[in-house]
Amino acid sequence: MWGQRKKPKQTAHIDSLIGQNTEIHGDVIFSGGLHIDGMVKGSVVAEKGDDSVLTLSERGTIEGEVKVPNVVVNGSVIGDVHATGHVELAAQARVHGNVYYSLIEMAMGAEVNGKLMHKAESDTSEASAEEENTEEA
Repeated sequence: MWGQRKKPKQTAHIDSLIGQNTEIHGDVIFSGGLHIDGMVKGSVVAEKGDDSVLTLSERGTIEGEVKVPNVVVNGSVIGDVHATGHVELAAQARVHGNVYYSLIEMAMGAEVNGKLMHKAESDTSEASAEEENTEEA
């Protein structure tokens, strides 16, 4: 009741859907909300400067790197997960790789076969400032 913090709700508007019987070979670049029920063999990347959300269902699989601001995983990821915002690992989540996060939530039963690496928000802003400086040179 009083004094209790409300958890930010991860309800995303789905702009794109990869269905259960779909297999994609190659990188997926998106903005907005992406929901994956099928298989992606390649990287899944959100466009820069976007507050995109990736949702991977229990039937979904990604074989490649994931670079998105916010991600909800309940399926299998074989590769590293990079999130500048929020990572939610649901009960059936299986990650075979490192998870780089600012804020993480793990349900009982979730598996990470790799390292959990916290990235402070100041680290990401410094990295983007360095990228801008190298692009100008």
